[in-house]
Amino acid sequence: MMVPALLIVKLLTVLGFTEVIALALAPLMAVVGLPQEMGLVWATAMLTNLYTGMVVFFELMGDQQLTVAQVSVLGVMMLLAHALPIEGAVAKLSGIAWRITLPLRIIGGFVLGFITHQVYQFGGWQQQQAVMVWQPEQTSNSFLSWFGDQLAMLISIFFIIMALMFLLRALRWLGIEVLIQKALSPLLNALTIGKEATNVCVIGLTLGLSFGAGLLIDEAKSGKIKPRDVLLSVCFLGLAHSVIEDTILIILLGADIMSILWGRLLFAFVVMIVIARLVKDDSPAALVSDS
Repeated sequence: MMVPALLIVKLLTVLGFTEVIALALAPLMAVVGLPQEMGLVWATAMLTNLYTGMVVFFELMGDQQLTVAQVSVLGVMMLLAHALPIEGAVAKLSGIAWRITLPLRIIGGFVLGFITHQVYQFGGWQQQQAVMVWQPEQTSNSFLSWFGDQLAMLISIFFIIMALMFLLRALRWLGIEVLIQKALSPLLNALTIGKEATNVCVIGLTLGLSFGAGLLIDEAKSGKIKPRDVLLSVCFLGLAHSVIEDTILIILLGADIMSILWGRLLFAFVVMIVIARLVKDDSPAALVSDS
């Protein structure tokens, strides 16, 4: 699923589809207190990944003077909605349709951006100029260079997921899985997610959606995780995943950790409580992937 998604994204980027999305997002940027040009940053992150979005942000920052609050608003939007073709394809392979994951992450990103903007405006917080502590490396724009980077990423993902699968089985054999489930049971109980999905949520939260969903696919196919728990797990990881690496990346842009980490987690928790209350049974219609 990831290989064709990567090729399609590359083609869309070459054809200028990113700029089309940015144009559509431009009017929304004012609503969250950002310059229209920042729509290009979010569009790039949504279509490709956080790293590419950060490069575009770096290039635009030469003409912009953003506050910490503004960078934080853009940061939470990027964190919730990035790499959608790739991560959406992985979610679909686990049984969750595009029509569920895309609106959840895009609308969720905009809503959290709006809330974050309003909070900073209300309190007059973090209005000082943001300072970037990161600069992108100079890389080649050739297709060969891009192909090499993507191949290296896919190979690394394959071996990491394979290692995680062995680790998961070892944790079960040693009985450590039960201890982890008990430690996280209050959180999962609040979200009404079954304990069988504990390891998937932990790995997704720490390492990312691709790794978490990779295990989720294996677990879902084995029948160990209920369809409802698959849906809730994927939705939760869509809103809050890779909280270590991704958070650090956005901090390097000059964002406030209170919003991009704790604000994001709180938002994900509240949204998932609502979704969990709405999805009361294993309705097949909620889980059927788009054809």
